[in-house]
Amino acid sequence: MRGVAPDPADILRWEAPGPGAWALDRSHVNRPATPINQHVQSIGTARGMRRVFAELGAPVEALDFRFVNGLVYSRVRPLIRPDNPGATLPPLPLLRLAVRLHPAMRQRRRTAERMFDERPWRAVVAEWHAPGGRRERLEATNLALQDVPLAELDDAALVAHALRTVEHAVEQFDLHMWLHGYDLGPIGMLLFSAQRWGITPAEVVPLLEGASPSTSSAERTLRRIREAVDAAGVTPATLEQLRGVSPEVDADVSAFLRLRGRLVFSRYDIDGLTLAEAPEVVLATILAARDDAGRAAAAAEALAVRTASVRPRVPAAERDDFDRALTEARAAMDLRDDNGPNTVEWPLGLIRLALLELGRRMVAGGLAEQAEHALELAPGELPGALDPRRSPGAAELAGRQRWRRTVDVDGAPRVLGGPEPAPPLTVLPDALARIAGMIQMVIAEAGLDGEVRSSGLRGFGVGSTTYRGTARLADSPEAALSILEPGDVLVVPCTTPAFNLVLSLAGAVVTAEGGSLSHAAVLARELGIPAVVGVPRALHDIPDGATVEVDPVAGEVRVVPAAAGAVPQ
Repeated sequence: MRGVAPDPADILRWEAPGPGAWALDRSHVNRPATPINQHVQSIGTARGMRRVFAELGAPVEALDFRFVNGLVYSRVRPLIRPDNPGATLPPLPLLRLAVRLHPAMRQRRRTAERMFDERPWRAVVAEWHAPGGRRERLEATNLALQDVPLAELDDAALVAHALRTVEHAVEQFDLHMWLHGYDLGPIGMLLFSAQRWGITPAEVVPLLEGASPSTSSAERTLRRIREAVDAAGVTPATLEQLRGVSPEVDADVSAFLRLRGRLVFSRYDIDGLTLAEAPEVVLATILAARDDAGRAAAAAEALAVRTASVRPRVPAAERDDFDRALTEARAAMDLRDDNGPNTVEWPLGLIRLALLELGRRMVAGGLAEQAEHALELAPGELPGALDPRRSPGAAELAGRQRWRRTVDVDGAPRVLGGPEPAPPLTVLPDALARIAGMIQMVIAEAGLDGEVRSSGLRGFGVGSTTYRGTARLADSPEAALSILEPGDVLVVPCTTPAFNLVLSLAGAVVTAEGGSLSHAAVLARELGIPAVVGVPRALHDIPDGATVEVDPVAGEVRVVPAAAGAVPQ
């Protein structure tokens, strides 16, 4: 099992996983991933990105995810000589000629020109939301796998089901990355065009606020349940007590958990908790669900003011292009935020369900010490997991989990491999340059390029109001959520799209990783929660329990001296 749990002597060996330059992505995987998650992401990413880059006419082949000591590194594979990158670029005239003569580049140019005329993301976004469309079909598939009575399956059927959930997750991660071409593509186009007009991403991204009703739909559902509980005049201490308030409340909770209870909400891995496994978090989130009377109207008014301040800076002849790009980016935003929970967090939760049942049987057979140790299995080990002759063994699985939980990866390099300079956009024909620029903008603003754009307790701010509260932090979101009280400041490495299910507990959010397009930034923006994301020293310089001020306007977090006290606002 080399590569899954390296010997101690190998832990700090950080070697490039292939030719070229590889950037560390800590906004999605912040600690060593399970073997199955590595399998799902590495295969699904390459497949999905290869497909969508070809369809959009991108002048690159794919985006690769590879894992080094369990952390994910990504590389954009060039279309020309992807496995033989040069440390320096050829002379620009020669490079410009090669781009125009290379058969694959010529095909991509024609595709890109057609794509900008047809704007295919409009059809993809519409099809996702249409009755009987892609979202509904995916939901039905997820529910069918969720409804399999695992405890009633014999061993062979359970193993087959576990393998099917892994295959399903690969298929959906492929879809997840493919969809990103059509949800992040229009957003990248807006950002790239705005840069040309002298308008920064920090000014443009807030113009997307309010464009993602999927992000706030969970909060609306939970708020309706809380209002029914308030009307009953009771304060339930457990989720079961809340269910007992009325048949209607019980039905609403059941309906919510049926569609959201099996999402891995705390991280992008099968060792993260699903919402149904955290009833105390569900209860606290329902009771903390906030009234939003006037918030939507205030947000719409603020959006109109921001748009009115940005639009005049666009050259008059191009303002129609700005209007269209903004409209299409806002339409794509909801798909972007609806994509992850359905294509990633839910399929990963289904794998978790299957493997925990498998783990219980492994414990009964002496093949595992704990049921959760089955989460350490590699895909190729699943068929023999219940066979004493083929199973890795209890000690091996326990050692893998111990390694993943205790290995120190704080010093992981931000970039691995030799220099791999990207050709300047000026050598590309116009359509290819626009596509390449879109990709570069999205990768940078999502925090996928390995760059650290701030220092200390500074980062990218979301919101307009400074918030003071008690910091609750941990390197795992579950640990933070287990002690989070309503109004506390949640300090975590990163978040997933499914964090919107519990984020209403927090008064403010601080993440160590991410950029203006990271999920933490998007969720905070849509839910009206102050945040500062991409704060490099957040988990080092903010003591748990300290009073902090989260100042999104300045883009910084300040630790308040103890004598000043905490005055949540």
